[in-house]
Amino acid sequence: MPEPTEQAPPPEADAPTEAEQESEKTELTGLFLEKPENTVAIAGKDVVFVAKVDSSTLVRKPTMKWLKGKWLDLGSKAGKHLQFKETVHHYRPPNFMWPSDQLKNSVYTYEMKLVKVVPGDAGGYRCEVTAKEKCDSCTFEISVEGEQRHTETDLRAGEDAGEDEGDLDFSALLKATKKKKKPQPQIEESDVWELLKSAHPSEYEKIAFKYGITDLRGMLKRLKKMKTVEPKVSDAFLRRLESAYSVQKGKKIVLSVEVVDPNVEVKWLKNGQEIKPSAKYIMESNGNIRTLTINKCTLADDAAYECVIGNDKCFTEVFVKEPPVTITKLLDDYHVVVGEKVEFEIEVSEEGAHVIWCFEDQELSREDKTGRYRFRKDGKRHSLIIQEAMLEDTGMFYVYTNGGHSKGELIVEEKELEILQSIADLTVKSAEQAMFKCEVSDEKVMGKWFKDGKEVQPSDRIKITHIGRMHRLTIDDVKPEDAGDYTFVPDGYALSLSAKLNFLEIKIDYVPRQEPPKIHLDVSGNMVSQNTIIVVAGNKLRLDVEITGEPAPTVTWTKGDKVVAETEGRVRVESRTGLSSFVIEGAEREDEGNYSITVTNPAGEDKANLFIKIVDVPDPPEHVKCTGVGEDCATIVWEPPKFDGGAPVKGYLMERKKKGSSRWTKLNFDVFEGTTYEAKRMIEGILYEMRVFAVNGIGVSVPSLNSKPFMPIAPTSEPTKLTVEDVTDTTCSLKWLAPEKIGAGGLDGYVIEFCKEGDTEWQVANTDLVERQSYTVRNLPTGEKMNFRVVAVNIAGRSPPAVLSQPVTVREIMEHPKIRLPRHLRTKYIRRVGETINLVIPFQGKPRPVAHWLKDGEPVDPKKVGIRNSNVDSVLFIRSAERDHSGKYTLVLKIENMEDQATLDIRIIDKPGPPLAVKVTDVWGFNAALEWKPPKDDGNCEISGYTIQKADMKTKEWFTVYEHNRRTNCTVSDLVMGNEYMFRVFSENLCGLSEDPSLSKNTATISKTGQCCKRAPFKEKDVNAAPKFTTPLVDRSVVAGYSTAISCSVRGFPKPKIIWMKNRMIIGEDPKYLMMNHQGVLTLNIRKPSTFDGGKYGCMAVNDLGQDEVECTLVVREQ
Repeated sequence: MPEPTEQAPPPEADAPTEAEQESEKTELTGLFLEKPENTVAIAGKDVVFVAKVDSSTLVRKPTMKWLKGKWLDLGSKAGKHLQFKETVHHYRPPNFMWPSDQLKNSVYTYEMKLVKVVPGDAGGYRCEVTAKEKCDSCTFEISVEGEQRHTETDLRAGEDAGEDEGDLDFSALLKATKKKKKPQPQIEESDVWELLKSAHPSEYEKIAFKYGITDLRGMLKRLKKMKTVEPKVSDAFLRRLESAYSVQKGKKIVLSVEVVDPNVEVKWLKNGQEIKPSAKYIMESNGNIRTLTINKCTLADDAAYECVIGNDKCFTEVFVKEPPVTITKLLDDYHVVVGEKVEFEIEVSEEGAHVIWCFEDQELSREDKTGRYRFRKDGKRHSLIIQEAMLEDTGMFYVYTNGGHSKGELIVEEKELEILQSIADLTVKSAEQAMFKCEVSDEKVMGKWFKDGKEVQPSDRIKITHIGRMHRLTIDDVKPEDAGDYTFVPDGYALSLSAKLNFLEIKIDYVPRQEPPKIHLDVSGNMVSQNTIIVVAGNKLRLDVEITGEPAPTVTWTKGDKVVAETEGRVRVESRTGLSSFVIEGAEREDEGNYSITVTNPAGEDKANLFIKIVDVPDPPEHVKCTGVGEDCATIVWEPPKFDGGAPVKGYLMERKKKGSSRWTKLNFDVFEGTTYEAKRMIEGILYEMRVFAVNGIGVSVPSLNSKPFMPIAPTSEPTKLTVEDVTDTTCSLKWLAPEKIGAGGLDGYVIEFCKEGDTEWQVANTDLVERQSYTVRNLPTGEKMNFRVVAVNIAGRSPPAVLSQPVTVREIMEHPKIRLPRHLRTKYIRRVGETINLVIPFQGKPRPVAHWLKDGEPVDPKKVGIRNSNVDSVLFIRSAERDHSGKYTLVLKIENMEDQATLDIRIIDKPGPPLAVKVTDVWGFNAALEWKPPKDDGNCEISGYTIQKADMKTKEWFTVYEHNRRTNCTVSDLVMGNEYMFRVFSENLCGLSEDPSLSKNTATISKTGQCCKRAPFKEKDVNAAPKFTTPLVDRSVVAGYSTAISCSVRGFPKPKIIWMKNRMIIGEDPKYLMMNHQGVLTLNIRKPSTFDGGKYGCMAVNDLGQDEVECTLVVREQ
């Protein structure tokens, strides 16, 4: 949520008095109806804090921010331990009638819940509410009491951690269990504090470690409150270090002091150790100012610092604020089956950052006893690994940092085992080999073989193998007792595959006579019809055909017209006495066809025909493409595979992935039968790719080619605030605002449509998209009532239209002519000779007014003055002004018989001529009186004064006697005895002095009188005086955001030192303040003050003879 701008507190705010703290906690302001109260919580129990805000005076929804200490934002730590809730209640005051139903008041209720309070939760808290330019805040305290604790001041409970304990708590949030603490040495509390008060600051850390104190900042703050600091006038420092400084991690900070002796050497200490100059620590000396600059602050720079001059010291604390860690790569969603590995991964903005992993409302820990979750950290990458997903893992996984959070959904479905090839019945002869084999979809599945219900155990003659997805039972040297029912049962699945092993016993009876050949074809295990054998591609076909006949017949295998006679190779014929075997190793599609076996002997011939059908997984689907998209969905279509593999296609499986990623996500586990699929739960603005698998009875095809990348986007919302700007007899000008919701698809432009009232057919006014938010529809029928609407268009299509609430009559409205004369032209307009004049006079009126100009009642000369008229204004232009351009210019605006006029008084001025008749009228003593007459040419402007110069006749060098003399006479004094003087006078107006002076007609001679001047002895006056303010500071009230200044004046000698203060604290070298001293006039400029800059401002002047001080109150009002 948005955070109010936090102004830097004044230095004294770090250590307010107890009375001020209590007042700050209880004072009610205008926004809060109910504030959180101080609470004493029991460790392990839940506690809830409630704040209510009245929105009756607000123009927009308020936002609440919960803080711990100075700057720790609790919003980033929301989770299982810290929960926030916001509700709103609408109400109407009793006995009050609202002017409309739309006016309502609301009370917003904000709750912060601490689940199972721990001692680290103790400390100071603050809640801030902001609404546009209004801001209010309140503070409250939480104290934690344990069930076995009786000491109220246990530092380890964090009671005095104050504002800074929040930073120390974060590591505790990452631990799921508490470790048992080692027993600490027992010591009375008063003894610990007495020991700390008497110890050197460099010993604090050692004492804290010895007695089990972990909250060092809280210890320092409490120790500071316990020590009685007596005011002491420093002999070495004019300005000491502030009590505390804060700086962002990675930024630099400057510590500055002002010393009395500009030549003194200072030492800087950090935690009691002297700091040596380096690139990180820069020490500078400039006059009385000594500075320590710390570059690129880290958490190691969070320490106590001292500046030492001899035996005098000043102390401060530097707090380094660590910036929030943000998540740069968010979590992905996963859709897996039971047993698959899942790895959630994020990237954060800082290396070594702490993160919290949660499943639903449960925090995950490295100390989890089940060991199902593993955590991995690699630089900025953090991973949560689930080795084997289970059904109970289905849900939302969250990851939190102190600057943000992300979530990812895990869907785990039950794994289904698919039989890709079942086992078949076998018929074998004695001493031959029998092999049962089957293929399942999961190569990790194990299984057991059974014969007639009893488990088959492997031996030298019986072998059980499992390679990939294939399971085989091989029986060598088959014997009659091997015949029976064989069953394969996969582990963990309620299914079984069965087949029968038939033992073929061959009996040879000798018949001394001839017997016609006979084919005994028995392929019942592979036959699907009378003469068709189906073989799965890649499998082996062995067709054993028993042949009888006397004498032994000749066997011939043919495929079509081609004889198959090979005895070796992938397709071959194997012959033995009374048996012919047709073998195909690794069946392929081209092996499919009609086969025949012919046996002949002298007694006759026999023939059998077979059709061998090769079945395979289907080809991949084709032409996968996206035909439509929505905000979080997309419609995918494809074409069935060209070849179905010899078995009907049962359906399809779909997968998607983000473009640039290598991880595919399954969209369905059950076979989808159609060729149009709507994929949902997608992220708007992300490019996706899709692929499809075809499934038949044999198995799953290879994936199709990836679809072209597509992006789920939605059309924008309708344009807002559609209004009519202007109407004429044939046009209508419309204007509107952009849609409130645009989305990732952006905005390409607008389409404007219109139709007559009563019609339903809309006509498009613009051929190309309009990018501006205004448009003029032209060529409309005069007098007709027209409806207008505007549609926003982006890549996803058209938005809902914005329609005018009522029809517009196309007819121009008569409007009286009106000249809008600018304010600066309502008085005399003065320009100098040679300057350019360009005056723009706006006007209004309908239809278009006719404008013309007059000068002193006559039409203006177009050769001297340029005129340009438009629909809305008239421009008067003079390239180079002359004296004769002066006069009264009148703009006349006419529409038919209506008229409006405006007059401008333009005066062009030039330098004046010289004065007339300059003469010396009288001379006496060392003085001479002059008189003259005004010049004939005043330059078309009032004479503002005269400049008088003198020159003696010897050197004839001119010296100015008077400037800006407004009278036409003057007296020149302090002339030198014995010299003769001549004079000259210049005229002056707004343009300056006249080009030529006027010389006096006569001269003035100062004669010698023979008298001598006896001067009185000089007595030096004592001008030393203590400072005294002659003009005090005046109370002021200013508006926030506008710079202001307060000023006063002081006198004193020697020149006093000026010290400006705010709330009795000296204002340092803050760039917000600019201090000026101009001959005793003191000014303090405050740049763009905020409400925090209000208060009492004082100015103190100090010199060796004393000091004086004045004060005023500055009130800063909100805009």
